[in-house]
Amino acid sequence: MSTGPTTGTTPGTASDTATGTTSLAPVKRRLWTRSRGLLAGLLILVLSGVGLAVLRSGDQHGRLDPRSVDRYGSGAVAALLADRGVDTRVVTTTDEAAAAAGPDTTVLVTDPDLLTRRQLDTLHRAVGRTAGRTVLLAPGTAALDTFAPGTGTETPTKVQPLSPGCALPAARAAGDAELGGLRYSTAVRTADRCYPSDGAATLLRLPSTAGGDTVLLGAPDILYNHRLAERGNASLALQLLGPHKHLVWYLPSVSDPSSTQDDRRGFFDLIPSGWRWALLQLLVAAALAGFWRARRLGPLVPERLPVSVPAAETTEGHARLYQQAGARDRAADVLRAATRTRLAPLTGVSPTHAHTPDILLPAVAARLPADAETGTGLHSLLFGPAPADDKALVTLADQLDNLERSILSPERHAPREHPDS
Repeated sequence: MSTGPTTGTTPGTASDTATGTTSLAPVKRRLWTRSRGLLAGLLILVLSGVGLAVLRSGDQHGRLDPRSVDRYGSGAVAALLADRGVDTRVVTTTDEAAAAAGPDTTVLVTDPDLLTRRQLDTLHRAVGRTAGRTVLLAPGTAALDTFAPGTGTETPTKVQPLSPGCALPAARAAGDAELGGLRYSTAVRTADRCYPSDGAATLLRLPSTAGGDTVLLGAPDILYNHRLAERGNASLALQLLGPHKHLVWYLPSVSDPSSTQDDRRGFFDLIPSGWRWALLQLLVAAALAGFWRARRLGPLVPERLPVSVPAAETTEGHARLYQQAGARDRAADVLRAATRTRLAPLTGVSPTHAHTPDILLPAVAARLPADAETGTGLHSLLFGPAPADDKALVTLADQLDNLERSILSPERHAPREHPDS
């Protein structure tokens, strides 16, 4: 009787190579067919994002920079001011802006909301001692508390042509201009509330006790290159920025060393308070869902598989797993244990002692033909060490198969007694 299934369990045999890829082995072509649609979608998404980034990368380049000639730059205003004899100096730090402030200087802050409280106080002390002018573009609450106490903001409005609506000479000379954005209200009686929208000013001028003034603009659009030629934008921009010989154009930067002097805010300080509660609720919900999915509802219940898997296919799958992992020792143990289990009932050994060398080996040797190899060779075959390579593993499988054939062969010689008997 042949033990073909035993030989078929040998990992890495020539038969495995000849059979090629089975249904259990991963097929590269099949994986590519299944995943190429997803990969194509991801590639299109990445290319679209890169394309949009490239197309829009220049839209805000040099925003409000007097050296920029882009759409959102302010090079045209700087050129017109230079023609009128106004010297424009670009600074990027609070210390430079404070040092350059003077009685014959206008200080323009393009983005006051980027400044920390300490930076705002430093700049306010510098400009508050002079009779110059300070122009703030779309300042928020923190800047207003420092430069214009008592001034509040209203709901922003769209930028559109508005009439002056005030007695400020610069506004009356410019006429209609494109303003909007933040709207301001104040209780200061001497303030000039210009270009009102729904009752609140989009340009607010507040005189200071030192003889200077502070101008609040709700939107910076009149300074952009592509809007300068519209209506009275150019006239209003020149009159607001050109009353003095010197103009300090302050472009706040996050790289300013003075911006790190305030207490640093953590990650959770940057999240609005409402999102904190939402995040907490999501975390609790996720924890409850994980607990619900992980808890045991009772003991495991075995169920029958919906399909039948052929034994040969299962054996071949195990053999390929052993081959991929290089587990020759495990494969050899499986082959020897299966052989010992089959030999035990054939030699009159109890199944409980099938893996006991002192009991199994004498019984097997007694059933072998007289010319068969016994002793240490039989012990090494059934209980020996792991094969050194795949070739040795194949040889072991053949020897185990031959051992079973020798015992089961009807033409075997009469059993001989054990040498120790």
